[in-house]
Amino acid sequence: MRLMATGVALLFGALIAAAIAPAQSAAAEPAYCPSPAHAAPGKVPAALMPAVAATLQIDEASVRTSAFVRCVGEKLLGCTVGANLDCFKAETRRSLPGASAWCRENPGSAGIPMAATGHATIYDWSCKGRHAVPGKTVMTVDPRGYIAENWREIVTP
Repeated sequence: MRLMATGVALLFGALIAAAIAPAQSAAAEPAYCPSPAHAAPGKVPAALMPAVAATLQIDEASVRTSAFVRCVGEKLLGCTVGANLDCFKAETRRSLPGASAWCRENPGSAGIPMAATGHATIYDWSCKGRHAVPGKTVMTVDPRGYIAENWREIVTP
């Protein structure tokens, strides 16, 4: 009888240890930021999906398919690719092959569509005759070269 009680006590202790272990290991996981490995945009880890979805006001299915996160110091930033939203480096060149081709085919155009310039350009483009001309800057570039307006700080619990 005493041997059985000891066995039950050991089993009970093992069950409690197993129940506590996942909570301890989850708490021991390092924070996503800061990390040099996460400085460039990457797919959203499963643990961050709810916070990213809430901040960007999209559903978790959209987070899986079109959202990215990156670290800027200790801050976690999130971005979702959309019709005119780009999550990668901004295009700061003042000469674009697509814009040049547009102007050769559409001389004097007051505007060049993003289909020709790309969605990452920071300039408002037009054609002066058959030459593409970058106009005013319409997007702010952050210190790391990304379009600042496309990235939002993600607050994690």
